[in-house]
Amino acid sequence: MTGKVYLVGGGPGDPELLTMKAHRVLTQADVVLYDRLVGDQIIALIPQAAEALYVGKAKSKHSLPQEDINKLLCEKANEGKNVVRLKGGDPFIFGRGGEEIEELVDAGVAFEVIPGVTAAAGCAAYAGIPLTHRDYAQSVRFVTGHLKDGSTDLPWNELVYPAQTLVIYMGLTGLAETAEKLVQHGMKESMPVAVVEKGTTDAQRVFTSTIADITQLVIDNDVKSPSLLIIGDVVKLQQRLSWFNTDAK
Repeated sequence: MTGKVYLVGGGPGDPELLTMKAHRVLTQADVVLYDRLVGDQIIALIPQAAEALYVGKAKSKHSLPQEDINKLLCEKANEGKNVVRLKGGDPFIFGRGGEEIEELVDAGVAFEVIPGVTAAAGCAAYAGIPLTHRDYAQSVRFVTGHLKDGSTDLPWNELVYPAQTLVIYMGLTGLAETAEKLVQHGMKESMPVAVVEKGTTDAQRVFTSTIADITQLVIDNDVKSPSLLIIGDVVKLQQRLSWFNTDAK
């Protein structure tokens, strides 16, 4: 009997943001392949009898190549097992979920996709920053600061837009270049920016500055991954709307 693969979004960190369906599937799994950004409290939900395999990826450091992960998902499902592919955030937002599902389709393996709370939504909410607000932003745009080829070659002209909130995933490594390019393409140097480190967890830190000064602030405070960048006038509301902790800088 052929099993099934469940591509599950584990959310941004707080285990209580896990959806009910994700919780049910995870606690009934035979095999779980989990990523680096999945929180310890969520990993603790994996049944003791299940096979738990860490397949996390950091910049230039892969515990298992993507091709091998794809192959392993197919192999375990073809053994008749219920397989959970557990990812941080939402698997279809900068989570390589589409790549893994393509492999399952080609192999004829049954699958389901269970969405998760993406980092932009979770981190912004826990930082007290509404991504849209009628007085500040009528649109929001998600981009990744780390492209497949390792560059930060983004459509800069499109990112500098009035009344728009810009959210950058994986943006720490190329932060200096990102800030410089945005200013070169017309963003005012006083544009508010927030960096949310380890958002929605007890270790969350929030720093606010301007696009001109954010790089030095990140260096001075030794900000680490995972961190999310939020750029736009909505950041002006952060101190007023902050509720999750008092460690905002």
